Amino acid sequence: MSQSSKPLTRIIGIDPGSVITGYGVIESDGARSFHLAHGHIRVKGESFADRLGCIFKELNDVMDEWHPDQVAIEQVFVSTNPMSALKLGQARGAAITAAVTQGLPVSEYAAKSVKQVVTGRGSASKEQVQTMIQALLHITKNIQVDAADGLAIAVCHAHSRGGQGTNALPSRKRSRGRGLRR
Repeated sequence: MSQSSKPLTRIIGIDPGSVITGYGVIESDGARSFHLAHGHIRVKGESFADRLGCIFKELNDVMDEWHPDQVAIEQVFVSTNPMSALKLGQARGAAITAAVTQGLPVSEYAAKSVKQVVTGRGSASKEQVQTMIQALLHITKNIQVDAADGLAIAVCHAHSRGGQGTNALPSRKRSRGRGLRR
């Protein structure tokens, strides 16, 4: 089977955050990737539990609209602030739960790996990732940095699909229809 005849896989990449969660949707055959959508969720809610519910609901809405085949998400980066890492981990949990309730397989990627795949440097800045994603996916308008990170995670997954990422979380295949392609 030639590279160009491989079927396209729809992937959503998620950059979880307790304040802003970015996402990007692409289709890829493993060699070429095509931009479909991107955006960011400004997390709202009175309590932290409400904020986690917002992430879960909004990502479910995005997945209902775009019907991805696979989900890629950034792993938790443990910094010097343990409370920030805990909140980020909980935001990741809400995002992963949204994917798993949709019956989607989830793969996780370290930020350094994503940057390495997209820019060639594991220590690239958010702005460098944003610039490279716009160039790789032929996006002419500036995109919000968290959305660019979501797209970068999806592109990293597309180019790493053979190994299913660093930690693929198995899930059953969805039984419902895929809907219209956009």
